[in-house]
Amino acid sequence: MNRLWVKSIKRHRILKNSDAPCEWGEQGEVLREMLREMDYPCPMWLPKHEKEFESFRRTVFRPEHFIEDVPFDELEVVYLDDSEEKGHSRDPRNQF
Repeated sequence: MNRLWVKSIKRHRILKNSDAPCEWGEQGEVLREMLREMDYPCPMWLPKHEKEFESFRRTVFRPEHFIEDVPFDELEVVYLDDSEEKGHSRDPRNQF
């Protein structure tokens, strides 16, 4: 099952976190709903965030990406894809 994980961070500590089921392409609606439940405003989704999310399935929003004041230093959004097979090291030293 694929999930979207959102966590707010202040001074390197997690203030709030939440996750919800999400399919690829639905992250916008799921993120809005999660932020509503966490009582946070929606950030401005810039091309930078789009590129990061497509490349790394992760992006970070800072306070300057919000119109309203926010009580955190970062809002990290991560797409967790459980359907992909986990990669294994091909290093021969790890073969035991």
